[in-house]
Amino acid sequence: MPKKYANRAIMVLESPWELDATDANRSTVLPFIEGVAKLTGDTDVLHANFYDESSLLAAANCLAKLRHRNAIVYIAAHGGNGKVGSVKLLSVLAAIQVFAKQSNITGVLIGSCYGGQCSTKLEVGIEGSQLRWCASYASSASWLQGTLVDCAILESMIDLPAAAYKSRDKMIERLAAAISPFSPTYPIGDDEDDEPVSLRDSLQFVVQPEGSGHRARNVSEDVFALHGAFQTDDEDDN
Repeated sequence: MPKKYANRAIMVLESPWELDATDANRSTVLPFIEGVAKLTGDTDVLHANFYDESSLLAAANCLAKLRHRNAIVYIAAHGGNGKVGSVKLLSVLAAIQVFAKQSNITGVLIGSCYGGQCSTKLEVGIEGSQLRWCASYASSASWLQGTLVDCAILESMIDLPAAAYKSRDKMIERLAAAISPFSPTYPIGDDEDDEPVSLRDSLQFVVQPEGSGHRARNVSEDVFALHGAFQTDDEDDN
């Protein structure tokens, strides 16, 4: 008798964090993502660790065995120098593209420091593929605070109706709603000169609507421009 599975999935590919000298694989985003799945319902959490490019491919192949109505890949790893963990950013996105169509993967969230430092790579990494959106940080990102932002994005985008992927504006609006509880001026991390970087300047969004003629484009400014639309008007409280 075949086992039942949920209609949606968050595929977590995680590299060991080693946040301190005693972190023997203690730190993980998994409990946070499991909480998101319980909140949204009808969502599987599929998790595997990776250590290098070959293990990343093996992990992705392991998780991408089923076709879901909607699936998102969440990469959770240290980042820097154009790499996620020890793997080049474009190689990570290329690996996900291999399995995107068969598993109906619609988006990629790269929860890594400096994963969005060169947003052009995010555009190139999803251009012409099944992937409709990608997000990451242009600076370092505090582990807990960044994970909470990531959870909000995952919770919002896993529930996006299929028809919305044909509209750049609808994806922008959903992403803006996801980050609306967070202050855009909050210093989410630092740049390479150890200067604080706000969430607005760090978090990068790229979307690629479904359909011919659409190309991947950085929409970060559009997303944060809508941030105020989801806030209360202080004058109404006076």
